[in-house]
This record gives sequence, structure tokens and C-alpha cells, in this order.
Amino acid sequence: MRENLGKILIVEDEPKVAGFIKQGLEESNFIAEIAYDGSMGKAMALSNKYDLIILDINLPLINGFVLVKLIRENDQQVPVLMLTALGGIEEKVKGFSSGADDYLLKPFEFEELIVRINALLKRSKFQSLPGRILMIEDLELDRDKKKVSRGGKQIELSAKEFLLMEYFMINKDRVISRLELTDKIWGITFDTGTNVVDVYINFLRKKMDNGFHVKLIHTRPGYGYILTANDTQ
Repeated sequence: MRENLGKILIVEDEPKVAGFIKQGLEESNFIAEIAYDGSMGKAMALSNKYDLIILDINLPLINGFVLVKLIRENDQQVPVLMLTALGGIEEKVKGFSSGADDYLLKPFEFEELIVRINALLKRSKFQSLPGRILMIEDLELDRDKKKVSRGGKQIELSAKEFLLMEYFMINKDRVISRLELTDKIWGITFDTGTNVVDVYINFLRKKMDNGFHVKLIHTRPGYGYILTANDTQ
């Protein structure tokens, strides 16, 4: 009997594409289910437990951007991979800011899809130690309650943003490379050329540093990023 590697929901309105992905996933030892529109995808995502969700953006009834937000609003930590023909930077930024974890363009090689899926599943196994509070300056992160605040004001973070901020705080005052971040947070161990780290750093800066005199997230050109309250550059 083959090992089940996980249960995946495919939200895709093109039957041939959905069937192709489902067949490939099942041949790769995953369990796969299909929703053919956003409304059906919402119902299945919120009433069942999945290890990962693959969804298109241009879906009938509820589009992919809205669907990701609805999933995140219901405290769903499941990794979400957007699979779409829309490849503009605006769509990518909108997808990530809506709560997606990764973004793959159509047409695609199935081998790359499997690599992305395995990377997301690996990342999702990164577990926080319960009951610990991390602090730097006036920024506080509660690893148990999944809450972040600065100056006493609560800051709303997506699941991915929280993981990234948590990793920074665990490693405060240490320069962390982009490759290390993609490995530890996204589970990608090679350079894909994606700017996903930079996009998420920008998200965190807007939420964490804007409006505060002391900036905490700093760039070290050629090396990566550092979380510190004692920046000398």
C-alpha cells in the first residue's frame, strides 16, 4: 500500500486542467479533490481538512483573491498555491497580500508543481514552541496565541507574515540571507529567482515600522536582512 502524502483541494473551473492535476497528484501519492467554482471551493475548504489548496484566480462565483481571504479569515493555516495565467506583478502582490503562500503560472511543468507543493508542505510542518513570548524594543510576539503588537497596538498578520516575523525574532540581531528565509519559511532550498522574500519584507515593514521612530527591519545589501533595534548603518 502506497503512503498517503497529503490531501489536496484543487479549485479550478477548467475540467481538463483540474482532471490533469488530480491525476498527476494521485499518481504522486496524494489524495486530491476538485471544486469547479469559488463557492464550491469555499464550502469544501472551510468544512474539510486539507494539507494544501491549489486554486485559480479567475473562478466563477468567488474569485481566487476573495477565496483566499475567506479561508484566512476563518483561521485556516493551510498552505495555498495560486495556479493562474495572470502573471503581472500586481496580480502576484495582490495574491500574496490576500494570503496565498506561493504563485505558479500557467502553463507549467507538473514536476515544478510537485516541487512547490512539497516545499509548502515542508514549511507547514515548521511548528512554534507553545507559550513563549518574544520581544524586541516595543514589539511583542506571542507564539502561542499567534498575536503581534507594537507599542501596545495589535498588528494583524497573515499566517505567512507571522512565520516570517517569528523567525526574525528568534534570530534577532543576526543577518539572515534570502536563501535561508526561503528555505525556513517557504521550504525552498534553491534559488528560484522569485522576489517573494522582498515582497513579504515590504509587507512587514509597512505593518511593523511605519509610524515608529525606531525601525526594526533593516537591509544588508548583498547579505540579506536583520531584525535589530540597534542599527548602526
